[in-house]
Amino acid sequence: MVLDDSLLDDPARLTEADGGGLLRAAAMAGAQVRATAEVAEELELGARLDGNRPRSFVIVTRPGAGQSAAHLLYSLVAPAGPVPVVTSDVVPGWVGALDVVFAHTDDPYDQELALSLERAARYGAGVVLSAPPDGPVASSVAGRGIVLAPRVPVPPELVLPRALAAGLLTANTVGLASADIAALADRLDNEAERGHPGHESFVNPAKSLALRMADHVPLLWGLDPVAVAVARHGAFALAAHAAVVADAAPYRQALARPALRRAATEVSGEHSIFADPEERTGDNPVRAVLLAVVAGQAADHARHHAQEALPSADLLAPAEEISADDAGRAAVLALRFDLAALYLGLAAGTIGGAGRVAPATA
Repeated sequence: MVLDDSLLDDPARLTEADGGGLLRAAAMAGAQVRATAEVAEELELGARLDGNRPRSFVIVTRPGAGQSAAHLLYSLVAPAGPVPVVTSDVVPGWVGALDVVFAHTDDPYDQELALSLERAARYGAGVVLSAPPDGPVASSVAGRGIVLAPRVPVPPELVLPRALAAGLLTANTVGLASADIAALADRLDNEAERGHPGHESFVNPAKSLALRMADHVPLLWGLDPVAVAVARHGAFALAAHAAVVADAAPYRQALARPALRRAATEVSGEHSIFADPEERTGDNPVRAVLLAVVAGQAADHARHHAQEALPSADLLAPAEEISADDAGRAAVLALRFDLAALYLGLAAGTIGGAGRVAPATA
């Protein structure tokens, strides 16, 4: 990757490079959440699901950012859930009238999903679908399920806020979660403002993260299950926008791989004030980034232990920055990765167009 990092602090060139308005679309995260909540209220989601606790809550995972949302939703709902929470690529055959199914897709012609949702609806399951309003997928549950159609158009790679909001609203309705959706939208607005293209890198958390990961292989290691789900979304975003391959794993699983652990624990030259900043340990040195979302005494202890074991690693812990529930902290961190990946992609030319190359100086 040949990175023109000067572009990140040149708002005019950055705007020119982002001809498709991807940064603006990412900043609509809070608007996506509010619009989804409005659709759910208009369709009377609570009344149509009866508010009764289901036998099980099935989260369908389909390709794209919706998969990130599914895994994140599972990590937020399953641990304390009073009923089994299941993830599956399609609706399991045992689903019936006592179960609730949630699915998100940006592909209105996903025939495999359409067939499994049609079967679930026919058997009487409560089905909530976040998807475009036209096409076989939406038609598969017409009259028998609830379709939360998008109102804020963004590229499919940036729909995590909408998909997560739809899933949380469903879980809230059937008594499996108590996420504050309005606060979630506000937190995303605040993060989008902090990551605004006009803010310089040293005060912009997304630009700072992008520069820390640039020219490295990011090792995104989660210290709790919610953070692992965010890490996996971060890897998705980096691949989607910056063509960067990142490792995403639970912290303990990461340490079970000796060679990679050894690379992550080596103190690189940039952590020594006496080292040559141009000296590299390899063509693609690793950059360990620890993610922590869940707060509390046990989480603080795990974070402290991980920082002692990997003193050169970066730490992303939203609980140290904002006051929010787990869903809010996770969504903020996921948006930061979306923005960081976009900044990396624009600076490297993997996305965008004109304006990437700095003008020649006399």
